[in-house]
Amino acid sequence: MKRIRLFLVNMGVHTRSFPIVTAPMGLLSIAAYVRPKMPVDVMVVDQRLDNLTPDEVIRQAVDFGADVVGFSPVTSSVHGLPVLAQKTRVALPNALILVGGPHASAVCGAILEETCADIVVKGEGEAATEMILRAWAEGGRDFGGIPGIIWRDSAGELVHNPGVTPLIEDMDQIPIPAYDLIEFPRYWASQSAVPLHNRRYASLVTSRGCPYHCVYCHNTFGKTIRMFSAERVAEELAHLQKSYGISDFEFHDDNFNFKPGRVIQICEILKQRDIQTRFAFPNGLRSDLLSNEVVDALVSAGMYQCCMALETGSPRLQRFILKHMDIPKLLGWAEYITSKRVFVNLLCMMGFPTETEEELRATIDVAASSACHTANFFTVTPFPGSTLYETVRREQPEKLAKIRYDDTDITAMRVNLTDLPDETLFYYQRLALRRFYMNPRRIFRLLRAHPQPWILPGYIPILFFRATKDLLPSPTDKRPGQTH
Repeated sequence: MKRIRLFLVNMGVHTRSFPIVTAPMGLLSIAAYVRPKMPVDVMVVDQRLDNLTPDEVIRQAVDFGADVVGFSPVTSSVHGLPVLAQKTRVALPNALILVGGPHASAVCGAILEETCADIVVKGEGEAATEMILRAWAEGGRDFGGIPGIIWRDSAGELVHNPGVTPLIEDMDQIPIPAYDLIEFPRYWASQSAVPLHNRRYASLVTSRGCPYHCVYCHNTFGKTIRMFSAERVAEELAHLQKSYGISDFEFHDDNFNFKPGRVIQICEILKQRDIQTRFAFPNGLRSDLLSNEVVDALVSAGMYQCCMALETGSPRLQRFILKHMDIPKLLGWAEYITSKRVFVNLLCMMGFPTETEEELRATIDVAASSACHTANFFTVTPFPGSTLYETVRREQPEKLAKIRYDDTDITAMRVNLTDLPDETLFYYQRLALRRFYMNPRRIFRLLRAHPQPWILPGYIPILFFRATKDLLPSPTDKRPGQTH
């Protein structure tokens, strides 16, 4: 088998309004998976980290001598794919161009209709990439034997292979990500999903898939949850600590605590091996699956920050979005976790289809009554691949047409899926920020518990802007519909 040079690109840019940059874990996992299985050299380029122009990306691909070029865009960066693919085709006319990742998994064949790419990989990428590379190394362009992928045949026609892209059922078969392909300190200098500065940290994903059916969420890895074993998680933490001096970890699992026994076992192994750690959970812990034993184990192992996903304070909308969160349980666990001196952020969403003013106020009331230190009040946004997106496309196509996804700060997208006037929805978002943060007791607790309180003044202008922008009501800021 001839040696292949595989060039992988994490697409996008970071901006002042949306500065978050984390290591491209999916690409690093693919690299780690294929390297021991075949003669392949891999280079990973993070366009988002460096804000590279398309020409700069292609220059690196040419210098590397890439045989296969793989692009991984999210929805907010996919607008740059046609140019990157075309420039790749011109500069490397014989290279195979792959596209994968969340957006590709959502729109599938549309990627090939809009670009000159050769193959789209839906869902999990490791096994499919290995199969593609083997077929390519054998000198052919027939990929018909790889389940679930979409590819362009020699006549330029799109072929949708039957079946499902191969999933790796035993997650422990996936090696530790190829961290040697990135420069960790460059990520430490950027803002991660945890808004703290100068952290010597690593991001990890220890499970794939989600058994829940929340309408706003993706389905990239399927509805069956697969997890690394507790021993495998501890092994990766130990490797990162020994090789890179990292003891601060943030977990990006959709369901880290889905199996409480695994959580406790991870913490016990870390204690047995004397692996000193700090944990953050920016993607959230499933609140109604928590227990005293799980929380105490995580705190003992070093949990210092976590998010809790409320989404909505309306029981009706909890059923509508299929979240089914037990709100009193969430509030109780927020109280318990903050009592352990863990910094807790609450995640809320406002603007679901059919949402009423009463339900918007319910979300604000729940958030304001919680023990959480901070809260985000995101605008509900339908992303391709979600049930919500299909519902809006079917029932509110005129609203979908107004959404711009191209490198937009998703924390400040201004779309209104409700039947309420725009000014009403956005008024309640501003009110939510004021009600939550303009509480002297909360401000005191926030200052006391924040891991880096000295950085908080820098967020005051951002908070002020988001709490006061688009002030469509009168200068008295009366509630829409209120009379003098």
